[in-house]
Amino acid sequence: MPPVPALLSDTALVFGRYARQTLRSKMAVTFGMLMPLLYLLLYGPLLTDVPLGASGSSWQILVPGLLLQLALFGAGFAGIGLLMEKQHGVIERMRVTPVSRLALLLGRVLRDAVLLTFQAGLLVLAAVVMGLRAPLPGVLIGFAFVALLAASLASLSYALAMKAAAPQAFAPVVNAVNLPAMLLSGLMLPMSLAPGWLDALSHLMPLRYPVDAVRAAFVGDYTAPAMLHGALAALALAAVSVTAGTRLFRAAGA
Repeated sequence: MPPVPALLSDTALVFGRYARQTLRSKMAVTFGMLMPLLYLLLYGPLLTDVPLGASGSSWQILVPGLLLQLALFGAGFAGIGLLMEKQHGVIERMRVTPVSRLALLLGRVLRDAVLLTFQAGLLVLAAVVMGLRAPLPGVLIGFAFVALLAASLASLSYALAMKAAAPQAFAPVVNAVNLPAMLLSGLMLPMSLAPGWLDALSHLMPLRYPVDAVRAAFVGDYTAPAMLHGALAALALAAVSVTAGTRLFRAAGA
């Protein structure tokens, strides 16, 4: 482990490199939020008059799920860029620099967390135009969950990318994890609407708790048990993911 000042300096250096790279690619910023935006525009109006069995409007139920869907898929596929760098020899050149190996991971993860939080802001603005009404503190809490989950999942994505030989081996693994996570966490609709056995099964999915927490925040219920459970689950997931991602990233020789 390098000294903290050196680690922070190296992380800022790596973050700056990838942040500038992202700013030069407007398509990455736009298309990264395309799927949640399409759900918002084409799926959201279908729920306007549907009783969803939860407090708040349909927008206060759908939008929190879309924010975390953005983090799930955006961070989950973050490793694709690293795979491209491996194929073009960028990783090999980075290995001979004195930059901390941990900073090479953390700088990328920080870029992803900032990018996905920015995209979440754009998604909320679009949702407000569509009819969302939510308290500002609740929205800010939602952004915090997006950033935390983005950091967690991006860490694992980069570690997997270092292990994968090609995109053909990477994408199926990510899809095999993301699809059950999306369906069992209640991103689209509250799991309280599901049959009892499916609702019980969803409690084994860590992402369910942040989803419930952000929905509580969007209706201004900051003292709900869901808030505490969601925060604990998100923090535990971040600790496990960043630790595991760091070990796998280093073991792969990044």
